[in-house]
Amino acid sequence: MADSKFAVIGLGQFGLAIAKKLASKGAEVLAIDRNMERVDLVKDLVAYAAALDSTDIKALSSQNIADMDAVVVAIGENIEGLLLTTVLLLELKAKRIIARAMSSQQRLILEKLGVKEILSPEDEVGTMIAETLLKPHMKSFLSLPDGYEIAEIVPPNKVVHRTIEEIDFEENYRMRLITLKRFYEEHHEGRKVTVEHLLKKLNRDTVIHPTDMLVVLGDSHDISKFLEINR
Repeated sequence: MADSKFAVIGLGQFGLAIAKKLASKGAEVLAIDRNMERVDLVKDLVAYAAALDSTDIKALSSQNIADMDAVVVAIGENIEGLLLTTVLLLELKAKRIIARAMSSQQRLILEKLGVKEILSPEDEVGTMIAETLLKPHMKSFLSLPDGYEIAEIVPPNKVVHRTIEEIDFEENYRMRLITLKRFYEEHHEGRKVTVEHLLKKLNRDTVIHPTDMLVVLGDSHDISKFLEINR
């Protein structure tokens, strides 16, 4: 990612988090917002930071937007600013545009404009919170087509201390165990710390520990059934 160039337009909490993360991974980040105070928050963390009005095509074109690998439009409440900025990015031939939509209407308009990648973080977070409330053992999940999901779950009581062969995820529950996350105590700089690692190689004799996290692939109903049966 070191040679990648990204622009993030809109430095609210969402845009700021994206800009910081990209920069921490070695990407060259241009952070843009019309609010100078927001720009000041990130200017020492990214390659470039500019206080400008992204709905002004002259100001936007001065930032060499067409050279960016992708532009993230993270403008929140200013709907007019979001849409006009997106239109200008299309006019400036940005290679890849990722836009934030805060409503179904905004999503529809962005789709009509031709934007292929649209984020709805509030909806996604809301869905995740609802899932974790309904399924306390589930810590995170990724929704997939056809009702499938990749879920990270705490082992329910009845599978703890049993082997993968005994549980037989595919035969008994129609779901696949992708990997396990397991905690180990290690020494770093003279102190003992707890570190999480993925078990990359699982075999039928691998035993599920109570502190493990199961990463599984399956139909959402099958995952719910697995948790219910083994709680």
